[in-house]
Amino acid sequence: MNPADAFRMSWEQSFHRFADVVAIHPLGGGSINSVYKVETTDGQFVMKMNSLSRYPGMFKGEAAGLQLIMDTKSVSVPGIVAVTALKQHQVLILEYIEPAPRIKHFYSHFGEQLAAMHRHTSETFGLSFNNYIGSLPQNNKQEKSLYDFFIQHRIEPQLRLAVRKELLNDRDEKDFEDLFKKLEHLLPDEHPSLIHGDLWNGNYITGNDGKAWLIDPAVSYSSREADIAMTKLFGGFEPEFYSAYHEVFPLIDGWEQRLDLWNLYPLLVHVNLFGGHYVQEVRSIVKNYIR
Repeated sequence: MNPADAFRMSWEQSFHRFADVVAIHPLGGGSINSVYKVETTDGQFVMKMNSLSRYPGMFKGEAAGLQLIMDTKSVSVPGIVAVTALKQHQVLILEYIEPAPRIKHFYSHFGEQLAAMHRHTSETFGLSFNNYIGSLPQNNKQEKSLYDFFIQHRIEPQLRLAVRKELLNDRDEKDFEDLFKKLEHLLPDEHPSLIHGDLWNGNYITGNDGKAWLIDPAVSYSSREADIAMTKLFGGFEPEFYSAYHEVFPLIDGWEQRLDLWNLYPLLVHVNLFGGHYVQEVRSIVKNYIR
């Protein structure tokens, strides 16, 4: 579908009036979404489009996740303008954030913001709705136990998919079973935290206030260590991010030894999406915990 037509149709469906599109500029969106900056007489927006049949409910989940973060009044996120379904496509329209120079101590402030977000808790691990991580469905069935939630709704679905795709094998399944037997004594004893769920360098931007703004969430109530671990998976944030976080909301002793444990989930997602060297990374981490 022509992106200008998609924007007009989505705008009309949402606000019952026509949109005057002045210009459209493609933005980077990866293999899942087509992403555009849309200039209109009503302002500037970001529009994301993808296949409704391939990724049903993806943008509804993303919008709900952005709203959850927004409601914490901790870390900024783009405003949600519209979520619509147009025949074969779904469309998400967001506020366009004009970037500004980063404030002094950008990462320290970011660490403090994330710590404040993580203080928002729930009675259960999980969420009242499902969403996606990358292009893969993420089941957020609520559980009282972090042990049950992490195994049943994070690791096992990705493990089963990887075995089905013959990326992992029976030996790998046995190693994971051995890991599961140890998990009850490895996982931290903490209340659930609202986490971003996919917090790497590509999923925050510098906003018009010069501070960090979160995008592309895969939210749930889970262990906050999962977010911290993800920040370190592909290079890590600046050291002042972690020191500022610790000052506001200190992590439980042993958190550094658990980083690889949490990163098994995003790494299994990468196994299922990309295969390659991620398979060996997963195997190596599991072996380290069960030996």
